[in-house]
Amino acid sequence: MIDHRLHVLRTLAEHGTVTATAAVLHLTPSAVSQQLRLLARDLEVELLRPEGRRVRLTPAAHIVLRHADALRLQWEAAQAELAQHSAAVQGTLRLCGVSSALATLAAPAVTALHTAHPLVEPLIIEEESTDSYRLLLADEADIALVLPGPDAPPVTDARFEQTPLLTDRQDLLVAAGHRLARPEGVHLLEAADQAWIVKKHNNDSYPLLLAACAAAGFTPRIAHEVKEWYAVSSLVAEGLGVCLLPRIVPLPQHPVVRVPLLGEATPVRQLLTAVRRGSTSHPVINAGLQALHHTATSIGT
Repeated sequence: MIDHRLHVLRTLAEHGTVTATAAVLHLTPSAVSQQLRLLARDLEVELLRPEGRRVRLTPAAHIVLRHADALRLQWEAAQAELAQHSAAVQGTLRLCGVSSALATLAAPAVTALHTAHPLVEPLIIEEESTDSYRLLLADEADIALVLPGPDAPPVTDARFEQTPLLTDRQDLLVAAGHRLARPEGVHLLEAADQAWIVKKHNNDSYPLLLAACAAAGFTPRIAHEVKEWYAVSSLVAEGLGVCLLPRIVPLPQHPVVRVPLLGEATPVRQLLTAVRRGSTSHPVINAGLQALHHTATSIGT
């Protein structure tokens, strides 16, 4: 019901260029430009002014965005209030997030949710955290399981409600027989001379690894770029490198060893739930959040 072109304008305000906006929204630059031209025509105001290779939002555009945020919040509240008139919790619940969180948290949570509320139909979408926020704003997802990072919106972003869900400790994954395969644990600095396996781009694990290694006093040497945990474990088993492994990720059937990390600055990642602000009172979304938090409490790390 909220004009999608307002979302395009908001994305442009964040990213500064039509090209970057198109990449984020998976549109062509010409489609972005056309939508914004049509929006400006319908509102009878100038929204953008060229400024070098970028564009600058006019004062009128900022007024539009301020009211668009208020409209979205009111619309979320209206949908929630209407849904509360139903005798049963029913509808589609769309969850998105990183693969490890979906496997360990979302899967059991939606099973429990469907048992308690048979009329709720879950839909699970795997995406990295930055794309999960985009899905929320595009109304293509209702709950996102995300990791805070340099490209993620801050917790103060008025468009979202973000709540801590689970603190996930990181272990060191090494090949069986590796000198660091010590059950009592190792300090991360002891792995400073190792080759590391992680996907650099569009992956939440990379900034976590950089921050952890910087705190330990070294820069990791990235030898291989692999994303899927099964493939990562295979490379580690062959002695091609080591990696940080979230504790909630189960070990594949490979000759590898999960080694606890010692010291005060042991790396952890904080999993959050994110929803559009104002949507938490919707019965389906509220039930989904409760199921996720119950699952996280039962797992712990």
